[in-house]
Amino acid sequence: MVERLRAALGQRAFTEQKMFGGTCFMLNGNMLIGTSKRGLLVRVGKAAHAEAALRPHARPMEMGGRSMEGYVHVAPEGTMTETDLAGWLDRALTFVETLPPKSKPAKVAKRRA
Repeated sequence: MVERLRAALGQRAFTEQKMFGGTCFMLNGNMLIGTSKRGLLVRVGKAAHAEAALRPHARPMEMGGRSMEGYVHVAPEGTMTETDLAGWLDRALTFVETLPPKSKPAKVAKRRA
């Protein structure tokens, strides 16, 4: 699935980060979409959350027993066609492209006594 996402993102400037037990793809420092053995984690934003969670093979994302509003979990790769993957990626891009870029906080030098 990681290779499929890399290909689907094409020429976009993205980064990858290990998160949630898998690989997440970041756009301008914002989490876009991720994958793990449990399936796909898609960031859709709070406004699109309810509709996205009703789509086939999708459910609200939960972490530590709490629902993560704005994120949905989609069933593993075996049930996902290229069209499905493109649709989920489009949903994530629609939301994440509205977010301002994140800048890395400056590292604070350790004080020496």
